[in-house]
Amino acid sequence: MARSKRTFSLEFREDAVKMVLENSRPIAQVARELGVNEGTLGNWVNKYRRDHAGEEPPLDVSERARLREAERELREVKMENEFLKKAAFVLRPGSPVSEKYEFIETMLTVLCVYPIHLMCRWMSVSRSGFYDWRSRPASATAARRAELAVLIEHVFTASDETYGYRRVHAELARSGITVDPDLVRQLMRELDLVPCQPRPFRLNLTAQDADQPAIADLLGRDFTADAPGTKMVGDITYIPTWEGWVYLATVIDCYSKKIIGWAMDDHYQTPLITAAITHAASRTTLAPGAVFHSDRGSNYTSFDYGKVLADLDIRRSVGRTGICYDNAMAESFFAALKNELVHRTVYPTRTHAMKDIAKYIETRYNPRRLHSAIGYRTPNEVHDNYQSLATAA
Repeated sequence: MARSKRTFSLEFREDAVKMVLENSRPIAQVARELGVNEGTLGNWVNKYRRDHAGEEPPLDVSERARLREAERELREVKMENEFLKKAAFVLRPGSPVSEKYEFIETMLTVLCVYPIHLMCRWMSVSRSGFYDWRSRPASATAARRAELAVLIEHVFTASDETYGYRRVHAELARSGITVDPDLVRQLMRELDLVPCQPRPFRLNLTAQDADQPAIADLLGRDFTADAPGTKMVGDITYIPTWEGWVYLATVIDCYSKKIIGWAMDDHYQTPLITAAITHAASRTTLAPGAVFHSDRGSNYTSFDYGKVLADLDIRRSVGRTGICYDNAMAESFFAALKNELVHRTVYPTRTHAMKDIAKYIETRYNPRRLHSAIGYRTPNEVHDNYQSLATAA
């Protein structure tokens, strides 16, 4: 029987929008929690933006307390819709009853929020049948899958729903858990764990300064290094907010893939990239004659920036104009940032964006995010291991 179209009160919509804005949370994540369509919630956020142009969302203590209370109430509303979305793969025609029982048992193990009698009703099975099935000795395979499901759910949630099955598998391996990658992928599908997906769009900020002499490409797309602080890459990207663009300049170490320097402002002129390289030099020991590679933008090729690099004993390297592969490592970080954070979040102000991005770099990307180019380890881990070995030697 077709389900009736749901309607939402004005108060519900406003509380949902505030959950997105005041906590800088991804629209898709909030939509799943509330059991509403992602596009619908996006439309509510956009309407709020139009209706409150020039205003900042209230961030006082009483409002946050009210928001927490609304979240508690909304969690109760979304239970049935959330459960049925997770159970879609076992509600297909011809699905065996035992498979439905296994799913109910998994939900009890993983979430522990749905009452058994409601789950049995939603799955069209009897409670007595479920308890009878549950009392039978579980097979070793079923027990193993249930255990893995809990671990996979934990890793996926800890990654802020950004890890695909390969990184989840790598995280399990780091914890000493042996499992086939294909089984991880299968269990993630069963649990409806879908990581965020990239968007195929990029604004080109490269504009070469024709007045400056030619600068060589010293990397030649070789983004590896034998030690930290010897080869670095950098670039600028943009982040949209309701106040206007925020521009982020980065400096990435080629050895550890760590973001060793960064700066943000409302422009992408030479002072921005100067602040980023100065930040890198102040917190990382750079080798004499270290290389900094970038695109051929006018700010990176400017006389002023060249003098800054010379004062720091850094050699300048640039790729070809319009060839993104010549600076692919810097582009890769921006792709991860946009996919895992920016494209999932709405920023009412530049301050919101700057704080959220700084938090992502310093508390997630550098210390926790597994990087495929360094054997699914974290940048901080690779950097610290090198320092430990160098000290021991």
